[in-house]
Amino acid sequence: MSAITTHVLDTALGRPAVGVPVTLGRIEAGQFEELARGVTNNDGRIADWWKSGKLESGLYQIRFETKPYFEAIECSTYFYPAVTILFEVKDTDSHYHIPLLLSPFGYSTYRGS
Repeated sequence: MSAITTHVLDTALGRPAVGVPVTLGRIEAGQFEELARGVTNNDGRIADWWKSGKLESGLYQIRFETKPYFEAIECSTYFYPAVTILFEVKDTDSHYHIPLLLSPFGYSTYRGS
């Protein structure tokens, strides 16, 4: 399993958000370095997108392209076409699970297990 994983849940519909394009990257010296790309599966998850990556301390970013998801479910009244989460890794021996709880007009996130 990757050191960093994610999943997306559509809280308005009460189900996983399938088909959300997601990019993982690291921020170093103000520059974004892409580490992995993936698309959420039928369970709304991306678990094995960065298996060979070595986790280093520093700033990481996950960007969820939510517009294609909302368009696919024919939701025309959404507010966030993308969601970017910036987080800091301090313990390189830990697993970091970064979920996104999504609805057309809001979102939340937390560090999961």
